[in-house]
Amino acid sequence: MTTTHPSRRRISVRIGARIAAAAALATATLAALAPNATAAGPVVPPQVSADLQPELNAMVEQGGSTAALAEVRDHGRVTWRGAAGTADLDTGRPARADGRFRIASVTKSFVSTVTLQLVGEGRIGLDDPIEHYLPGTVPNGDHITVRQLLNHTSGLHDYLGDPRVRSNTEAGNRAFLATGRWIEYTPQRLLAIGTAMPPYFPPGQDWHYSNTNYVVVGMLIEKVTGHSWREAVEDRIIRPLGLRHTSLPTTSTAVPGPHAHGYFKFPEGPGDVTRLSPTIADAAGAGISTTDDLNRFHAALFGGTLLAPAQLAEMTTTVRIPGLPGAEYGLGTARYDFSCGRFWGHTGEIPGYSTAVFGTRDGSRQVALSYNEYDKSDSDKSDRLYRAFLEKALCGTSAASG
Repeated sequence: MTTTHPSRRRISVRIGARIAAAAALATATLAALAPNATAAGPVVPPQVSADLQPELNAMVEQGGSTAALAEVRDHGRVTWRGAAGTADLDTGRPARADGRFRIASVTKSFVSTVTLQLVGEGRIGLDDPIEHYLPGTVPNGDHITVRQLLNHTSGLHDYLGDPRVRSNTEAGNRAFLATGRWIEYTPQRLLAIGTAMPPYFPPGQDWHYSNTNYVVVGMLIEKVTGHSWREAVEDRIIRPLGLRHTSLPTTSTAVPGPHAHGYFKFPEGPGDVTRLSPTIADAAGAGISTTDDLNRFHAALFGGTLLAPAQLAEMTTTVRIPGLPGAEYGLGTARYDFSCGRFWGHTGEIPGYSTAVFGTRDGSRQVALSYNEYDKSDSDKSDRLYRAFLEKALCGTSAASG
């Protein structure tokens, strides 16, 4: 449920990342991790887009993922779609390019879009204090604005910073697999956990990624519209765009439809963490989608279908992300520098699933990627392979892989 610059995904910006049977890795299972070449292929003439299968394969063969799927769009056409790896280590079933996955913090882009639509309708003021809408709900809420919640300058502590909610240690992963993933949280409880810890800084004085911000934004949407943030996103984005494979589960622990499983790696073998309560993510990262739906959402958003120019300009007004040259955060979206220019999007991570969607500011080109990280022992190498895929998908070169 976090975001980072793609070349430095594991530093503190991904503070809430990894929110998050066991079987021996026998020779047959290891062989099942080989890429599924038949699941991929260009869907328009191959000269329109580079063949990305080698880079996607590398994320599985060398980068420690069990599966990876991606799609590239250009001016509304799918120019490449592919999959690599194994959807289920028990059965050896290959990953499918049209598979669904948990999108984690990419959900924030949907939630921010609805908030900005309400700004455009005059129902929310970006620079209004949250106390105006949710009196008595957020400590120091008379000094925290809606804008500061959306761009992570509120100072509110991330509830995932409480190790009782989520810890990335082996012991934490075991506890999450056994019991933590089944806990049902209310937004009020998540907010209480976050605000029980001291703020990172006074409102507006710095930047720190915090999933607590978007839990509050979800509450704001419900207060203003009279409907849950999920209903608002469905009514205003998912149904109008026909995103038939995008869902916002309330308490269901399942990933519907075809999907690759997500795993923790333990010494004795994989622990399947595919099923989990989405309430741990709430408006900060509970969504499920496909690469195709994410690309179509990005194209509609930056192409001006979902937001008026004034609100899109607000969304892309950024603040600096400390320690990350070439990356800035807007309102539920971030700007990243690649070798061929600047692209906009979001990343996310939840146990078993990592997601990225990037595209041009004019909405003409997109790439969406889902991968199931498993072996995280060589993070530098997996980061290089991740960057290499995105560089080639966006810029047509894999120079970043060196």
